Amino acid sequence: MNNNKLASPHFVVGSIVKGFQRGSKELGIPTANLPQEVIDALPTELELGVYYGWASLNKKDIYKMVLNVGWNPFYNNTKKSLEVHILHKFPHDLYGQEIRLVILGYIRPEMNFSCVDDLIREIKNDISIADKELEKQDVGGYKQNVFLKGIEPQHL
Repeated sequence: MNNNKLASPHFVVGSIVKGFQRGSKELGIPTANLPQEVIDALPTELELGVYYGWASLNKKDIYKMVLNVGWNPFYNNTKKSLEVHILHKFPHDLYGQEIRLVILGYIRPEMNFSCVDDLIREIKNDISIADKELEKQDVGGYKQNVFLKGIEPQHL
């Protein structure tokens, strides 16, 4: 595990779309999925794998998040995806809402698993790491980043 901060934060924005429907139904870990054009526009230095940071919905409420960028080898995906798990329980689907992400740290590379239980166990570990890392003051300050409220940073 390498949970160091990235050289600089990455900022991503998009509308939540329907994914493969595995997060909630099969894994019990719901995800917010971003459209392919957002994934295709990700910086090349953002390696495949699992990251943590902050997410806002509709430029309002801000939450801790963990995300995966990659091919999901366990499911043999043919398209790269970006799936965000927000560390909050929502009573409804989030489809169509704008999600803004400040990606701050790298947890691990994308991996394959021999069974779904191993995958779930590793995702829960990723969530725990993200939760702890975001409590640290050096990354916690990004929760107040103006980008999450809809103001574009000057260096983007």
